[in-house]
Amino acid sequence: MTPDPRSPWQPEGVHGPSRWFDATRFPWRDATWAGPQLGDGLLGGVVYELHVGTFTRQGTLDAALERLQHLVDLGVDVVELMPVASWPGRWNWGYDGVGPWAVVEAYGGPEALQRFVDACHRVGLGVCLDVVYNHLGPEGNYLSRFGPYFSDRHPTPWGEGFNFDGEGSLHVRRWVIDNALRWFTDFHIDALRLDAVHELHDESTPHVLAQLSDEVAALSGRLGRPLTLIAESDLNDPVTVAPTRDGGRGMAAQWDDDVHHALHVVLTGETQGYYADFAGHTRALPEGGPLAVLAKTLTRAFLHDGTWSSFRGTDWGAPVDRTTTDGRRFLGYLQTHDQVGNRALGDRISALVTPAQQAIGAALYLTSAFTPMVFMGEEWAASTPFQFFTDFDDPALGAAVSDGRRREFATHGMAWDDVPDPQEKATYRRSQLKWHELTTGDHARMLRWYKDLIALRRNEFQLTDGRLDLVDVEFDEAAQWLVVRRGTLHTVVNLAPSARWHVPLAVEGADSAEVLLAWEPDQTKVKHDGLHLPPQSVAVVRVGQPTSSS
Repeated sequence: MTPDPRSPWQPEGVHGPSRWFDATRFPWRDATWAGPQLGDGLLGGVVYELHVGTFTRQGTLDAALERLQHLVDLGVDVVELMPVASWPGRWNWGYDGVGPWAVVEAYGGPEALQRFVDACHRVGLGVCLDVVYNHLGPEGNYLSRFGPYFSDRHPTPWGEGFNFDGEGSLHVRRWVIDNALRWFTDFHIDALRLDAVHELHDESTPHVLAQLSDEVAALSGRLGRPLTLIAESDLNDPVTVAPTRDGGRGMAAQWDDDVHHALHVVLTGETQGYYADFAGHTRALPEGGPLAVLAKTLTRAFLHDGTWSSFRGTDWGAPVDRTTTDGRRFLGYLQTHDQVGNRALGDRISALVTPAQQAIGAALYLTSAFTPMVFMGEEWAASTPFQFFTDFDDPALGAAVSDGRRREFATHGMAWDDVPDPQEKATYRRSQLKWHELTTGDHARMLRWYKDLIALRRNEFQLTDGRLDLVDVEFDEAAQWLVVRRGTLHTVVNLAPSARWHVPLAVEGADSAEVLLAWEPDQTKVKHDGLHLPPQSVAVVRVGQPTSSS
Protein backbone atom coordinates (compact mmCIF):
# COMPACT_ATOMS: atom_id res chain seq x y z
CA MET A 1 0.00 0.00 0.00
CA THR A 2 1.24 3.46 -0.90
CA PRO A 3 -0.34 6.91 -0.51
CA ASP A 4 -2.19 8.45 -3.44
CA PRO A 5 0.04 10.90 -5.40
CA ARG A 6 -2.66 13.54 -4.90
CA SER A 7 -3.56 12.55 -1.37
CA PRO A 8 -5.10 15.58 0.39
CA TRP A 9 -4.75 14.15 3.90
CA GLN A 10 -2.32 11.75 5.58
CA PRO A 11 -3.63 11.55 9.17
CA GLU A 12 -1.44 8.51 9.95
CA GLY A 13 1.72 9.95 8.43
CA VAL A 14 3.50 9.69 5.09
CA HIS A 15 3.60 5.87 5.17
CA GLY A 16 -0.07 5.49 6.07
CA PRO A 17 -3.29 5.35 4.05
CA SER A 18 -4.65 8.35 2.18
CA ARG A 19 -7.86 9.95 3.37
CA TRP A 20 -10.41 12.01 1.46
CA PHE A 21 -10.76 15.68 2.41
CA ASP A 22 -13.67 17.77 1.15
CA ALA A 23 -12.23 21.28 0.93
CA THR A 24 -15.63 22.76 0.06
CA ARG A 25 -17.14 22.07 3.49
CA PHE A 26 -15.20 24.82 5.29
CA PRO A 27 -17.41 27.84 6.23
CA TRP A 28 -15.23 30.65 4.83
CA ARG A 29 -15.84 34.13 6.22
CA ASP A 30 -13.53 36.04 3.86
CA ALA A 31 -15.97 36.73 1.01
CA THR A 32 -14.94 40.41 0.90
CA TRP A 33 -11.21 39.68 0.95
CA ALA A 34 -9.54 41.36 -2.03
CA GLY A 35 -5.89 40.75 -1.17
CA PRO A 36 -3.27 42.68 0.83
CA GLN A 37 -4.08 46.39 0.75
CA LEU A 38 -0.58 47.88 0.57
CA GLY A 39 1.14 47.77 -2.79
CA ASP A 40 0.36 45.71 -5.88
CA GLY A 41 -0.77 42.38 -4.45
CA LEU A 42 1.89 41.88 -1.81
CA LEU A 43 4.61 43.89 -3.55
CA GLY A 44 5.78 46.73 -1.34
CA GLY A 45 4.05 45.40 1.76
CA VAL A 46 5.86 43.86 4.72
CA VAL A 47 6.24 40.07 4.58
CA TYR A 48 6.77 38.01 7.75
CA GLU A 49 8.36 34.56 7.36
CA LEU A 50 7.46 32.04 10.03
CA HIS A 51 7.91 28.34 10.76
CA VAL A 52 4.71 27.01 12.28
CA GLY A 53 6.42 24.41 14.46
CA THR A 54 8.65 26.92 16.26
CA PHE A 55 6.47 30.04 16.14
CA THR A 56 4.69 28.83 19.29
CA ARG A 57 5.41 26.22 21.93
CA GLN A 58 2.48 24.11 20.72
CA GLY A 59 3.81 24.23 17.15
CA THR A 60 0.44 24.11 15.36
CA LEU A 61 -1.49 26.30 12.96
CA ASP A 62 -4.23 26.86 15.54
CA ALA A 63 -1.64 28.04 18.08
CA ALA A 64 -0.07 30.36 15.48
CA LEU A 65 -3.53 31.77 14.80
CA GLU A 66 -3.64 32.99 18.40
CA ARG A 67 -0.59 35.22 17.72
CA LEU A 68 -1.95 37.03 14.67
CA GLN A 69 -2.67 40.23 16.60
CA HIS A 70 1.05 40.58 17.25
CA LEU A 71 1.65 40.61 13.51
CA VAL A 72 -1.14 43.13 12.95
CA ASP A 73 0.30 45.40 15.66
CA LEU A 74 3.74 45.05 14.09
CA GLY A 75 2.38 46.27 10.77
CA VAL A 76 2.79 43.10 8.74
CA ASP A 77 0.88 42.76 5.46
CA VAL A 78 1.62 39.14 4.47
CA VAL A 79 2.43 36.04 6.55
CA GLU A 80 4.74 33.63 4.73
CA LEU A 81 4.52 30.06 6.04
CA MET A 82 7.44 27.71 5.59
CA PRO A 83 6.31 24.45 3.89
CA VAL A 84 3.38 22.55 5.39
CA ALA A 85 3.35 19.57 3.00
CA SER A 86 3.50 16.20 4.80
CA TRP A 87 6.91 14.97 5.92
CA PRO A 88 8.03 11.98 8.03
CA GLY A 89 8.26 12.40 11.78
CA ARG A 90 7.02 15.05 14.19
CA TRP A 91 9.05 18.13 13.20
CA ASN A 92 10.95 19.35 10.19
CA TRP A 93 11.75 22.60 8.40
CA GLY A 94 9.33 21.39 5.73
CA TYR A 95 11.71 20.93 2.81
CA ASP A 96 11.73 17.15 3.28
CA GLY A 97 8.07 16.95 2.36
CA VAL A 98 6.89 13.93 0.35
CA GLY A 99 3.14 14.59 0.31
CA PRO A 100 2.83 17.93 -1.51
CA TRP A 101 -0.97 17.80 -1.57
CA ALA A 102 -1.47 17.02 2.14
CA VAL A 103 -1.07 19.50 5.01
CA VAL A 104 1.06 17.77 7.64
CA GLU A 105 -0.92 16.34 10.55
CA ALA A 106 1.60 17.68 13.09
CA TYR A 107 0.35 21.19 12.25
CA GLY A 108 -3.31 20.17 12.44
CA GLY A 109 -4.04 18.86 8.96
CA PRO A 110 -5.79 20.56 6.02
CA GLU A 111 -8.72 22.14 7.83
CA ALA A 112 -6.32 23.83 10.26
CA LEU A 113 -4.71 25.61 7.31
CA GLN A 114 -8.15 26.77 6.14
CA ARG A 115 -8.87 28.12 9.63
CA PHE A 116 -5.53 29.89 9.71
CA VAL A 117 -5.96 31.57 6.32
CA ASP A 118 -9.53 32.58 7.10
CA ALA A 119 -8.42 34.15 10.39
CA CYS A 120 -5.57 35.99 8.66
CA HIS A 121 -7.92 37.48 6.08
CA ARG A 122 -10.36 38.59 8.79
CA VAL A 123 -7.61 40.71 10.39
CA GLY A 124 -6.23 42.01 7.10
CA LEU A 125 -3.27 39.69 6.62
CA GLY A 126 -2.44 37.97 3.34
CA VAL A 127 -0.93 34.48 3.39
CA CYS A 128 2.00 33.23 1.32
CA LEU A 129 2.80 29.51 1.35
CA ASP A 130 6.28 28.11 0.71
CA VAL A 131 6.07 25.19 -1.74
CA VAL A 132 8.78 22.81 -2.98
CA TYR A 133 8.66 21.65 -6.59
CA ASN A 134 12.35 20.89 -7.13
CA HIS A 135 12.53 17.58 -5.22
CA LEU A 136 10.84 15.39 -2.63
CA GLY A 137 12.33 14.31 0.68
CA PRO A 138 14.28 11.08 1.18
CA GLU A 139 11.78 9.16 3.36
CA GLY A 140 8.25 8.29 2.31
CA ASN A 141 8.77 9.23 -1.32
CA TYR A 142 6.63 6.73 -3.25
CA LEU A 143 5.94 8.92 -6.27
CA SER A 144 8.24 7.13 -8.72
CA ARG A 145 6.05 4.02 -8.41
CA PHE A 146 3.27 5.82 -10.28
CA GLY A 147 5.10 7.06 -13.35
CA PRO A 148 8.10 8.96 -14.74
CA TYR A 149 7.90 11.78 -12.21
CA PHE A 150 11.68 12.11 -11.80
CA SER A 151 14.51 12.57 -14.26
CA ASP A 152 18.11 11.40 -13.88
CA ARG A 153 18.99 13.93 -16.59
CA HIS A 154 18.45 16.78 -14.15
CA PRO A 155 20.04 16.02 -10.77
CA THR A 156 19.63 18.44 -7.87
CA PRO A 157 21.62 18.74 -4.62
CA TRP A 158 18.87 16.66 -3.01
CA GLY A 159 18.61 13.87 -5.60
CA GLU A 160 16.72 13.48 -8.85
CA GLY A 161 14.67 16.45 -9.93
CA PHE A 162 11.22 16.36 -11.45
CA ASN A 163 10.75 15.36 -15.08
CA PHE A 164 9.46 18.57 -16.68
CA ASP A 165 10.71 17.99 -20.23
CA GLY A 166 11.16 14.27 -20.91
CA GLU A 167 8.89 11.41 -21.85
CA GLY A 168 5.68 11.51 -19.83
CA SER A 169 6.41 15.04 -18.57
CA LEU A 170 3.03 16.43 -19.63
CA HIS A 171 1.34 14.70 -16.70
CA VAL A 172 4.18 15.59 -14.29
CA ARG A 173 3.80 19.27 -15.18
CA ARG A 174 0.06 18.97 -14.67
CA TRP A 175 0.60 17.35 -11.26
CA VAL A 176 2.79 20.27 -10.12
CA ILE A 177 0.70 23.08 -11.60
CA ASP A 178 -2.57 21.61 -10.33
CA ASN A 179 -1.01 21.43 -6.89
CA ALA A 180 -0.14 25.13 -7.01
CA LEU A 181 -3.59 26.15 -8.21
CA ARG A 182 -5.23 24.09 -5.46
CA TRP A 183 -3.63 26.19 -2.70
CA PHE A 184 -5.28 29.28 -4.20
CA THR A 185 -8.72 27.73 -4.69
CA ASP A 186 -9.19 25.28 -1.81
CA PHE A 187 -7.22 27.18 0.84
CA HIS A 188 -7.61 30.83 -0.33
CA ILE A 189 -3.83 31.33 -0.24
CA ASP A 190 -2.72 34.69 -1.68
CA ALA A 191 0.83 33.88 -2.78
CA LEU A 192 3.24 31.00 -3.22
CA ARG A 193 6.96 31.15 -2.54
CA LEU A 194 8.62 28.65 -4.89
CA ASP A 195 11.68 27.05 -3.34
CA ALA A 196 14.98 27.05 -5.28
CA VAL A 197 13.56 27.49 -8.77
CA HIS A 198 17.08 27.34 -10.22
CA GLU A 199 16.76 23.60 -9.65
CA LEU A 200 13.59 23.35 -11.76
CA HIS A 201 15.34 22.09 -14.88
CA ASP A 202 13.22 22.39 -18.00
CA GLU A 203 14.57 22.60 -21.53
CA SER A 204 11.13 22.64 -23.16
CA THR A 205 8.94 25.58 -24.20
CA PRO A 206 7.22 27.09 -22.37
CA HIS A 207 9.29 26.70 -19.24
CA VAL A 208 7.21 25.16 -16.45
CA LEU A 209 7.49 28.39 -14.43
CA ALA A 210 6.16 30.45 -17.32
CA GLN A 211 3.28 28.02 -17.80
CA LEU A 212 2.52 28.16 -14.08
CA SER A 213 2.63 31.97 -14.14
CA ASP A 214 0.18 32.20 -17.02
CA GLU A 215 -2.25 29.74 -15.42
CA VAL A 216 -2.09 31.55 -12.07
CA ALA A 217 -2.79 34.86 -13.84
CA ALA A 218 -5.84 33.32 -15.50
CA LEU A 219 -7.04 31.94 -12.16
CA SER A 220 -6.57 35.36 -10.56
CA GLY A 221 -8.91 36.81 -13.17
CA ARG A 222 -11.55 34.18 -12.46
CA LEU A 223 -11.31 34.58 -8.67
CA GLY A 224 -11.22 38.37 -8.80
CA ARG A 225 -8.29 38.80 -6.41
CA PRO A 226 -4.53 39.11 -6.85
CA LEU A 227 -2.49 35.89 -6.77
CA THR A 228 1.25 36.18 -6.49
CA LEU A 229 4.23 33.94 -7.26
CA ILE A 230 7.56 34.60 -5.53
CA ALA A 231 10.70 32.72 -6.53
CA GLU A 232 13.75 31.78 -4.57
CA SER A 233 16.45 31.87 -7.23
CA ASP A 234 20.23 31.64 -7.01
CA LEU A 235 20.69 32.85 -10.59
CA ASN A 236 20.59 36.64 -10.04
CA ASP A 237 18.82 36.90 -13.37
CA PRO A 238 15.97 39.41 -13.84
CA VAL A 239 14.46 37.03 -16.41
CA THR A 240 12.86 35.40 -13.36
CA VAL A 241 10.60 38.42 -12.82
CA ALA A 242 10.24 39.40 -16.49
CA PRO A 243 6.75 38.91 -18.00
CA THR A 244 6.15 35.70 -19.92
CA ARG A 245 5.17 37.75 -22.98
CA ASP A 246 8.77 39.02 -23.02
CA GLY A 247 10.28 35.56 -22.63
CA GLY A 248 10.53 35.75 -18.84
CA ARG A 249 9.40 33.32 -16.16
CA GLY A 250 6.61 35.64 -15.02
CA MET A 251 7.31 35.60 -11.28
CA ALA A 252 5.97 38.66 -9.46
CA ALA A 253 9.03 38.82 -7.21
CA GLN A 254 12.11 36.94 -6.05
CA TRP A 255 14.17 36.67 -2.90
CA ASP A 256 17.37 38.73 -3.11
CA ASP A 257 20.15 37.13 -1.06
CA ASP A 258 22.64 39.76 -2.24
CA VAL A 259 20.84 42.33 -0.07
CA HIS A 260 21.18 40.03 2.93
CA HIS A 261 24.82 39.26 2.25
CA ALA A 262 25.76 42.92 1.84
CA LEU A 263 24.03 43.90 5.09
CA HIS A 264 25.48 40.93 6.94
CA VAL A 265 29.07 41.71 5.99
CA VAL A 266 28.72 45.41 6.83
CA LEU A 267 27.27 44.62 10.26
CA THR A 268 29.24 41.50 11.30
CA GLY A 269 32.50 41.71 9.36
CA GLU A 270 32.19 38.01 8.43
CA THR A 271 33.88 37.24 5.10
CA GLN A 272 33.97 33.44 4.90
CA GLY A 273 32.42 31.46 2.04
CA TYR A 274 30.00 33.37 -0.15
CA TYR A 275 30.42 36.48 2.01
CA ALA A 276 33.95 37.05 0.63
CA ASP A 277 32.91 39.08 -2.42
CA PHE A 278 30.60 41.22 -0.29
CA ALA A 279 33.58 42.63 1.58
CA GLY A 280 34.59 44.39 -1.65
CA HIS A 281 38.07 44.81 -3.11
CA THR A 282 37.47 41.74 -5.27
CA ARG A 283 36.92 41.17 -8.97
CA ALA A 284 33.23 41.74 -8.29
CA LEU A 285 33.91 45.27 -7.04
CA PRO A 286 37.66 45.94 -7.23
CA GLU A 287 37.60 49.58 -6.10
CA GLY A 288 35.28 49.42 -3.12
CA GLY A 289 34.78 47.92 0.31
CA PRO A 290 31.66 46.67 2.16
CA LEU A 291 29.82 50.00 1.96
CA ALA A 292 30.40 50.19 -1.79
CA VAL A 293 28.95 46.69 -2.10
CA LEU A 294 25.94 47.69 0.00
CA ALA A 295 25.44 50.83 -2.06
CA LYS A 296 25.38 48.79 -5.27
CA THR A 297 22.86 46.26 -3.96
CA LEU A 298 20.56 48.98 -2.62
CA THR A 299 20.49 50.72 -5.99
CA ARG A 300 20.88 47.83 -8.45
CA ALA A 301 19.43 44.84 -6.52
CA PHE A 302 22.40 42.52 -7.18
CA LEU A 303 26.12 42.66 -6.52
CA HIS A 304 26.65 39.76 -8.90
CA ASP A 305 25.03 41.07 -12.08
CA GLY A 306 27.49 39.59 -14.54
CA THR A 307 30.49 40.10 -12.26
CA TRP A 308 32.94 37.50 -11.00
CA SER A 309 31.78 35.31 -8.11
CA SER A 310 34.75 33.87 -6.26
CA PHE A 311 32.45 31.43 -4.42
CA ARG A 312 31.17 29.98 -7.69
CA GLY A 313 34.39 30.44 -9.64
CA THR A 314 32.68 32.12 -12.59
CA ASP A 315 30.93 35.27 -13.73
CA TRP A 316 27.41 35.28 -12.29
CA GLY A 317 24.09 37.00 -12.78
CA ALA A 318 22.75 39.64 -15.12
CA PRO A 319 22.11 43.37 -14.64
CA VAL A 320 18.78 44.83 -13.54
CA ASP A 321 17.49 47.77 -15.58
CA ARG A 322 17.01 50.41 -12.88
CA THR A 323 14.71 52.51 -15.04
CA THR A 324 12.19 49.81 -15.91
CA THR A 325 12.36 47.16 -13.15
CA ASP A 326 10.28 47.75 -10.02
CA GLY A 327 12.52 47.31 -6.98
CA ARG A 328 9.55 45.84 -5.10
CA ARG A 329 9.99 42.74 -7.24
CA PHE A 330 12.99 41.87 -5.02
CA LEU A 331 12.56 40.86 -1.39
CA GLY A 332 15.16 42.43 0.90
CA TYR A 333 15.87 41.10 4.37
CA LEU A 334 18.32 40.93 7.24
CA GLN A 335 17.54 37.29 8.12
CA THR A 336 15.76 34.25 6.64
CA HIS A 337 15.33 30.66 7.76
CA ASP A 338 18.23 29.71 5.45
CA GLN A 339 20.66 32.40 6.51
CA VAL A 340 20.06 31.69 10.21
CA GLY A 341 19.38 27.96 10.19
CA ASN A 342 22.26 27.00 7.94
CA ARG A 343 24.75 28.38 10.42
CA ALA A 344 26.18 25.66 12.65
CA LEU A 345 24.46 26.96 15.79
CA GLY A 346 21.48 28.61 14.09
CA ASP A 347 22.49 31.93 15.65
CA ARG A 348 20.45 34.98 14.72
CA ILE A 349 21.86 38.38 13.77
CA SER A 350 21.03 39.57 17.30
CA ALA A 351 23.56 37.05 18.67
CA LEU A 352 26.28 38.40 16.37
CA VAL A 353 25.94 42.18 16.63
CA THR A 354 24.89 44.88 19.09
CA PRO A 355 21.27 46.05 19.26
CA ALA A 356 22.36 49.30 17.60
CA GLN A 357 23.89 47.41 14.68
CA GLN A 358 20.75 45.34 14.20
CA ALA A 359 18.72 48.56 14.31
CA ILE A 360 20.90 49.91 11.49
CA GLY A 361 20.35 46.79 9.39
CA ALA A 362 16.60 46.89 9.97
CA ALA A 363 16.39 50.56 8.99
CA LEU A 364 18.32 49.99 5.78
CA TYR A 365 16.08 47.24 4.41
CA LEU A 366 12.77 48.50 5.82
CA THR A 367 13.32 51.89 4.14
CA SER A 368 14.68 50.38 0.92
CA ALA A 369 13.01 50.19 -2.48
CA PHE A 370 12.59 46.44 -2.04
CA THR A 371 9.70 44.46 -0.56
CA PRO A 372 10.91 43.89 3.02
CA MET A 373 10.70 40.55 4.80
CA VAL A 374 11.07 40.02 8.55
CA PHE A 375 12.05 36.60 9.90
CA MET A 376 9.99 35.51 12.91
CA GLY A 377 11.36 36.80 16.19
CA GLU A 378 13.75 39.19 14.48
CA GLU A 379 11.52 42.10 15.44
CA TRP A 380 12.27 41.64 19.13
CA ALA A 381 15.84 40.29 18.75
CA ALA A 382 14.70 36.87 19.97
CA SER A 383 17.25 35.04 22.09
CA THR A 384 16.29 31.67 20.65
CA PRO A 385 18.30 30.29 17.73
CA PHE A 386 16.73 28.73 14.66
CA GLN A 387 18.59 25.46 14.22
CA PHE A 388 18.39 22.72 11.62
CA PHE A 389 16.14 19.90 12.90
CA THR A 390 14.62 16.70 11.54
CA ASP A 391 12.73 13.70 12.95
CA PHE A 392 13.21 10.95 10.39
CA ASP A 393 11.66 7.63 11.34
CA ASP A 394 14.34 5.65 9.50
CA PRO A 395 17.20 5.20 12.03
CA ALA A 396 19.87 4.88 9.33
CA LEU A 397 18.71 8.04 7.59
CA GLY A 398 18.52 9.94 10.86
CA ALA A 399 22.06 8.90 11.80
CA ALA A 400 23.33 9.89 8.35
CA VAL A 401 21.77 13.35 8.65
CA SER A 402 23.25 13.86 12.12
CA ASP A 403 26.71 12.70 11.09
CA GLY A 404 26.62 14.68 7.87
CA ARG A 405 25.76 17.91 9.67
CA ARG A 406 28.59 17.46 12.13
CA ARG A 407 31.11 16.51 9.45
CA GLU A 408 30.16 19.61 7.46
CA PHE A 409 31.00 21.98 10.28
CA ALA A 410 34.02 19.98 11.45
CA THR A 411 35.69 21.30 8.28
CA HIS A 412 35.17 24.80 9.74
CA GLY A 413 36.95 23.86 12.94
CA MET A 414 33.95 23.10 15.13
CA ALA A 415 34.12 20.25 17.62
CA TRP A 416 31.82 17.32 16.80
CA ASP A 417 29.78 17.64 20.00
CA ASP A 418 29.34 21.40 19.64
CA VAL A 419 27.19 21.03 16.52
CA PRO A 420 23.52 20.52 17.50
CA ASP A 421 22.18 17.10 16.48
CA PRO A 422 19.29 17.67 14.03
CA GLN A 423 17.58 14.47 15.24
CA GLU A 424 17.49 15.45 18.92
CA LYS A 425 14.22 16.81 20.27
CA ALA A 426 16.16 19.47 22.18
CA THR A 427 17.40 20.99 18.91
CA TYR A 428 13.81 21.55 17.83
CA ARG A 429 12.66 22.76 21.24
CA ARG A 430 15.40 25.33 21.69
CA SER A 431 14.41 26.85 18.34
CA GLN A 432 10.91 27.73 19.56
CA LEU A 433 10.26 31.40 20.24
CA LYS A 434 9.95 32.70 23.81
CA TRP A 435 7.06 35.10 23.66
CA HIS A 436 7.57 36.47 27.17
CA GLU A 437 10.66 38.31 25.87
CA LEU A 438 8.56 40.88 23.97
CA THR A 439 8.08 43.15 26.99
CA THR A 440 11.56 42.97 28.50
CA GLY A 441 14.63 45.21 28.15
CA ASP A 442 16.38 45.35 24.79
CA HIS A 443 13.76 43.01 23.29
CA ALA A 444 10.99 45.54 23.92
CA ARG A 445 13.13 48.38 22.59
CA MET A 446 13.86 46.48 19.37
CA LEU A 447 10.18 45.67 18.92
CA ARG A 448 9.30 49.37 19.22
CA TRP A 449 11.98 50.18 16.63
CA TYR A 450 10.58 47.69 14.10
CA LYS A 451 7.03 48.92 14.70
CA ASP A 452 8.10 52.53 14.20
CA LEU A 453 10.05 51.72 11.04
CA ILE A 454 7.16 49.78 9.53
CA ALA A 455 4.68 52.52 10.44
CA LEU A 456 6.96 55.11 8.83
CA ARG A 457 7.22 52.98 5.70
CA ARG A 458 3.45 52.65 5.53
CA ASN A 459 2.87 56.39 5.96
CA GLU A 460 5.53 57.74 3.57
CA PHE A 461 4.78 57.14 -0.10
CA GLN A 462 8.44 57.65 -1.01
CA LEU A 463 9.35 54.51 0.96
CA THR A 464 6.95 52.24 -0.93
CA ASP A 465 7.99 53.56 -4.34
CA GLY A 466 9.91 50.81 -6.14
CA ARG A 467 11.78 53.15 -8.51
CA LEU A 468 15.42 52.03 -8.21
CA ASP A 469 16.63 54.93 -10.32
CA LEU A 470 15.34 57.29 -7.61
CA VAL A 471 17.52 55.66 -4.94
CA ASP A 472 20.83 57.41 -4.33
CA VAL A 473 23.51 56.27 -1.87
CA GLU A 474 26.45 58.31 -0.62
CA PHE A 475 29.04 56.84 1.73
CA ASP A 476 32.51 57.19 3.16
CA GLU A 477 34.24 53.83 3.54
CA ALA A 478 36.94 55.20 5.87
CA ALA A 479 34.70 57.33 8.05
CA GLN A 480 32.03 54.58 8.10
CA TRP A 481 28.95 56.63 7.32
CA LEU A 482 26.29 56.06 4.69
CA VAL A 483 23.23 57.97 3.51
CA VAL A 484 20.43 56.38 1.44
CA ARG A 485 18.35 59.09 -0.25
CA ARG A 486 14.83 58.37 -1.41
CA GLY A 487 13.44 61.71 -2.48
CA THR A 488 13.31 63.95 0.56
CA LEU A 489 13.73 61.01 2.97
CA HIS A 490 17.27 60.09 4.02
CA THR A 491 18.29 57.00 6.00
CA VAL A 492 21.49 58.15 7.67
CA VAL A 493 23.88 55.64 9.23
CA ASN A 494 26.96 55.99 11.41
CA LEU A 495 28.71 52.64 11.72
CA ALA A 496 31.79 54.03 13.46
CA PRO A 497 32.53 53.50 17.18
CA SER A 498 32.67 57.28 17.67
CA ALA A 499 30.17 60.08 17.09
CA ARG A 500 29.87 61.60 13.63
CA TRP A 501 29.27 65.34 13.51
CA HIS A 502 28.84 66.20 9.84
CA VAL A 503 26.97 63.51 7.92
CA PRO A 504 25.89 65.47 4.81
CA LEU A 505 22.21 66.02 4.17
CA ALA A 506 22.42 68.39 1.20
CA VAL A 507 19.55 68.29 -1.27
CA GLU A 508 19.22 70.90 -3.98
CA GLY A 509 16.70 73.55 -2.96
CA ALA A 510 16.22 72.16 0.57
CA ASP A 511 16.23 74.62 3.44
CA SER A 512 15.21 72.44 6.38
CA ALA A 513 15.66 69.00 7.92
CA GLU A 514 13.59 67.04 10.42
CA VAL A 515 14.47 63.82 12.23
CA LEU A 516 11.49 61.50 11.81
CA LEU A 517 12.93 58.49 13.59
CA ALA A 518 16.21 57.78 15.36
CA TRP A 519 17.69 54.85 17.29
CA GLU A 520 19.18 57.37 19.77
CA PRO A 521 16.72 60.27 19.52
CA ASP A 522 18.16 62.29 22.40
CA GLN A 523 21.64 62.26 20.85
CA THR A 524 20.67 62.77 17.20
CA LYS A 525 20.74 66.44 16.18
CA VAL A 526 20.25 68.35 12.95
CA LYS A 527 22.96 70.98 12.47
CA HIS A 528 23.33 73.65 9.80
CA ASP A 529 26.01 71.61 8.04
CA GLY A 530 24.61 68.12 8.47
CA LEU A 531 23.43 65.57 11.00
CA HIS A 532 25.08 64.67 14.31
CA LEU A 533 24.85 60.94 14.98
CA PRO A 534 26.15 59.08 18.04
CA PRO A 535 28.29 55.96 17.59
CA GLN A 536 26.69 53.03 15.74
CA SER A 537 23.40 54.74 15.15
CA VAL A 538 20.81 55.45 12.47
CA ALA A 539 18.15 58.05 11.78
CA VAL A 540 15.54 58.69 9.10
CA VAL A 541 15.46 62.38 8.21
CA ARG A 542 13.20 64.48 6.01
CA VAL A 543 15.19 67.09 4.13
CA GLY A 544 13.11 69.89 2.70
CA GLN A 545 9.42 69.46 1.93
CA PRO A 546 8.00 66.19 0.51
CA THR A 547 7.13 66.24 -3.16
CA SER A 548 3.61 65.51 -4.32
CA SER A 549 2.69 61.85 -4.81
CA SER A 550 1.09 62.79 -8.13
